[in-house]
Amino acid sequence: MKINKLGPNQTELDLKDGTTVFFSYKTPVAALIPGRGFVKTATKYSVTTSKHVNRWLDGRNHETVDQSELDGLVVAL
Repeated sequence: MKINKLGPNQTELDLKDGTTVFFSYKTPVAALIPGRGFVKTATKYSVTTSKHVNRWLDGRNHETVDQSELDGLVVAL
């Protein structure tokens, strides 16, 4: 597991299985999942968090998923 600080209130967590989880503040809001691609939360957060997610996704195709799926990626850590 590796933590990468990307900017103020923006962090990536690289997991052993190759998944990368993107956090805005302390909330997992997007991820890159091997064999699946990019996903982002369907939950609406602040304007700032939306900007963080959109910057991280950088126009890439993604799937919108329930927040519980992103929470599940990190709950056991």
